[in-house]
Amino acid sequence: MTVEDYNEAVNRHADAVFRFVLKNIRDEEKARDIVQDSFEKLWMHLLSVDAAKVKSYLFSTAYHRTIDVIRKDQRQQLLDDKQLPEEGHFTQYSDVGEVLNQAIKLLPEDQRSVLMLRDYEGYSYKEISEITALSEAQVKVYIYRARVFLKNYIGKLDVLV
Repeated sequence: MTVEDYNEAVNRHADAVFRFVLKNIRDEEKARDIVQDSFEKLWMHLLSVDAAKVKSYLFSTAYHRTIDVIRKDQRQQLLDDKQLPEEGHFTQYSDVGEVLNQAIKLLPEDQRSVLMLRDYEGYSYKEISEITALSEAQVKVYIYRARVFLKNYIGKLDVLV
């Protein structure tokens, strides 16, 4: 990979990586740091990364760094494993996006990450498995479980309108 390829990667992928990270951790400063760390790692491995696989490399790096930051924050706050609420969301809202974002925050980090990669970034199951180092079957299971939880949490759409 050349310096020109690196600069092109920054121009092409920085926004998408930032959106992905921000959607997972909801902290702009930490998201910027993770994106910067990802591009720094790419720079350090410039000669060993294939220019054709730079997008996958960046998302994999950002994904793993995001998981590290989430785990570090959890340890610092000494939070117990949180249990997903079994009851749905039954109060009346007119903003489906707000309810959906609240529900996504409650998902376990692995489910949230693969769901974001699939539904928000548009990656295929195979690409997600490469990024997250999970098997393709496990990616499908996590996405299915996340969608079932979101469906149960949101409840009937007529409650939202």
